[in-house]
Amino acid sequence: MPDTIRTRSSQDAALPEGVTDPLLWRAAYDVAAAHRPDQAGRCTSLLCAGRPAPCPPFTAAHKAMRLAGDAGRRAGYDESAGRPTRDRRRAA
Repeated sequence: MPDTIRTRSSQDAALPEGVTDPLLWRAAYDVAAAHRPDQAGRCTSLLCAGRPAPCPPFTAAHKAMRLAGDAGRRAGYDESAGRPTRDRRRAA
């Protein structure tokens, strides 16, 4: 049987302080790693076919990594001023 277990680069990466959604952060990290620019400034992913960097998936991955963090608290969001807990759970 062929070895089908693959190690993703996010498995070796340490989570930054403040990450509240590790699954999202690791998935976004893997997308960003797959869409790194090469020496010529083009995306290395076959899906982008040499598109100039930063490509849309790379940009979206970095946005997702920021969203996976504790951005609400860093931005001064007051949770008590937001929706009640029961409404937040329902919206999720």
